[in-house]
Amino acid sequence: MAEGDSCWVAVLVGGVVGFILVVVLNHFWPLLFKGKGGTVPKGSFGWPLLGETFSFLKPHSSNSVGAFIHDHCSRYGKVFKSHLFFSPTVVSCDPELNYFILQSEGKLFECSYPKPIHGILGKVSMLVAVGDTHKRLRNAALSLVTITKSKPEFLHDIENIAIQILDSWKNKPEVIFCEEARKFTFNVIVKQVLGLTPQEPETSEILEDFLTFMRGLISLPLYIPGTPYARAVQARSRISSTVKAIVEKRRARRRNNDDDDDDDNNNNSKKNSDFLEILLSVDTLSEDEKVSFVLDSLLGGYETTSLLMCMVVHFLSHSPAALQQLKLCFELKIQLEHLKIRSMKQKHDDHLNWEDYKKMEFTQYVINEALRYGNVVKFVHRKALKDVKYKGYLIPSGWKVLPVFTAVHLDPSLHANAPQFHPWRWESQDPTCKKFTPFGGGSRCCPGSDLAKVEVAFFLHHLVQNFRWKTEGEDQPIAYPYVEFQRGLVLNVDPCSETTM
Repeated sequence: MAEGDSCWVAVLVGGVVGFILVVVLNHFWPLLFKGKGGTVPKGSFGWPLLGETFSFLKPHSSNSVGAFIHDHCSRYGKVFKSHLFFSPTVVSCDPELNYFILQSEGKLFECSYPKPIHGILGKVSMLVAVGDTHKRLRNAALSLVTITKSKPEFLHDIENIAIQILDSWKNKPEVIFCEEARKFTFNVIVKQVLGLTPQEPETSEILEDFLTFMRGLISLPLYIPGTPYARAVQARSRISSTVKAIVEKRRARRRNNDDDDDDDNNNNSKKNSDFLEILLSVDTLSEDEKVSFVLDSLLGGYETTSLLMCMVVHFLSHSPAALQQLKLCFELKIQLEHLKIRSMKQKHDDHLNWEDYKKMEFTQYVINEALRYGNVVKFVHRKALKDVKYKGYLIPSGWKVLPVFTAVHLDPSLHANAPQFHPWRWESQDPTCKKFTPFGGGSRCCPGSDLAKVEVAFFLHHLVQNFRWKTEGEDQPIAYPYVEFQRGLVLNVDPCSETTM
């Protein structure tokens, strides 16, 4: 019996030692990689299995590159190797290489987010899909965005919801702006995608599940009952069921309308002029892809846009010390721009339109600068489909590649006074250049970026005309790597009198 026990112990110890050896060899083997016609960038791999992931993800202010990027760029240059997210990785802080990677999507590189992300977003999410599936989803997204931009109802909804949010502030000495921004963007995107108003029961159901979904998206990926990740997967399933039920109701309503006269059809067409109405007519997407498309639209239109709003308001009220003397100039110039647009409207309650948005030049400079300085998106995940040679570097097939946008946006050799919030730089700087990629690039550039900017501009239009604000206490956007304000960006707000406007 004792001999049998000893045998099992020996087998167990051998198995554990073998596993450790496999992990260690798998971790350090890529360090010995010798490619033909190029050299793998210099760098370090850190600990077996975990690599340098924890150091890379260490929280830091979103308007800085963080200690990891700063230290590695100082030691190895703007392109270096590391071991991140359980994979050998090439990290790029070089604008030319980043542009090359983004433009080579589907040819040399493809989207490659950690598998747990797929579990929450779904296999046919546009954010993780590749190849023909991604092309079909993106083409549908671009068509929908183009149609939406041309519809006055979309812009009217944005403005009406902004006014409703700001009207609710009038008897409040302070607001938690991150909550207000999320309320605004959620109401806008649910109205535009699903045709729902804040008062409808489905809206509150979707919001509750969506908040659970968002918390799980950035949690430890353990599918154990009760964990944020498991709750997020379940919440996505419930949202999908709710969306499918709304789709079926809309289809039934359309069938019923086929029996009505032309006038009734026209009235209903005007009532349901949202994403979903158009999406139901798209023949190139399956039922699951349409549902996933709705979820992607909710995700993009909710979190990213609300964060951008928060950054704009924060940076306008918390300019760096070197620009503190110009803070009043920011506010004055924006006020004059928006008052001029309002004075050109025939009536005080006339809605803003796309032409008005294009006249908000300085506002767009402020938005671009908030995107550059605050960095809503820090980096993206890609994977090399084959050995890639670029300017003497070799990126081995199968390695992950991380283009880091933050490092390019805050590079003093690319942007004058890079550590400062300075909207005037965009008077002469092209926002479509390689050194400014706030929404990614190539075939994965965010299709709704223009819509996000319009929402921020319209909200800001009414905010600066109706309120003065200042931040309460010290708060700043922190990258985890997702970005959030630790205290929710508390604002002391004071309504403007007619005489001060």
